[in-house]
Amino acid sequence: MTGVYEYALGDEADDLHPMVRDRYGIGPDEGTACVGRGRMHISRGTHTLPVLYAMTTQNLLFPEAGSDVPFTVTTVGWEHDAGYEVLTTAREFEFDRTRRRFDSLTVWDHENERLLDFLGTDGLIASELHPRVENGALVVEGGKQWLNVGSRFVSLPGPMAASVEVRDRYDETDEQFHVTATVENTLAGHILSYRGAFTQALEPMETVPADLRPSRGLSTLPPV
Repeated sequence: MTGVYEYALGDEADDLHPMVRDRYGIGPDEGTACVGRGRMHISRGTHTLPVLYAMTTQNLLFPEAGSDVPFTVTTVGWEHDAGYEVLTTAREFEFDRTRRRFDSLTVWDHENERLLDFLGTDGLIASELHPRVENGALVVEGGKQWLNVGSRFVSLPGPMAASVEVRDRYDETDEQFHVTATVENTLAGHILSYRGAFTQALEPMETVPADLRPSRGLSTLPPV
C-alpha cells in the first residue's frame, strides 16, 4: 500500500482487507485509476435544501434522494505542484433526469502529520480526516473544518461544522465493496447519506485529466 492513507494509518494499514487496502493505496504515477460501479440508496434532510442546491455548482453535496441509484466512483493518485500527494475521489450519482458529482481531494500533510480532505471542485470546504481500521474495513471520521476562501481558511465552529463518517469494507461473499457515508450537523440534523455496493476494476490512465486534478484552492493548507 502506498498513498495518503498509508501515511495516516501507519502499521494499522496492514489490518485492512487486501481489497480495501488496494483501493485506497493507489499513488501517483501508477498509470491507473480505480473505477467502481454499483448502486446507492440516498437520503437527505429538508432543513438544508437551499444549501444543498447551491453546492451542486462545486461538485459537492446535492439535494436529490432515491433508491437503487446508479453510482460510479473514480479514484486516482497524483502529485500537486506544491509537492504533496493527492488522492482524488470523484463520485457520480445518476438520477432520472440529473447527474450529480461529489468530489473530494485527500492530502497528506507531511509537515504536520495530518490527513486533510478538500471537498468540491475548488476545495471550498477543508476538513481533517481521522481514519482507523475496524474488522478489515476503513472507517473515516471528520475533524476540524474550514471554509476555503481565496486561499484563506476560516475555521468553522462546532455548530457550523458537519459530522462526517464513512465506512468502506469488502464482502467476500458477494465480491463487492460496501460503503456507508453520513453527513450530519448539530443544528440542522441529517444532511445527506448514502449506502450501497459496487464492484471495482483498475483502468489505464497514464495522464490524470484536469477535472480530476484541480489546482484551485489547494496551493496552501489549513492552519494547525
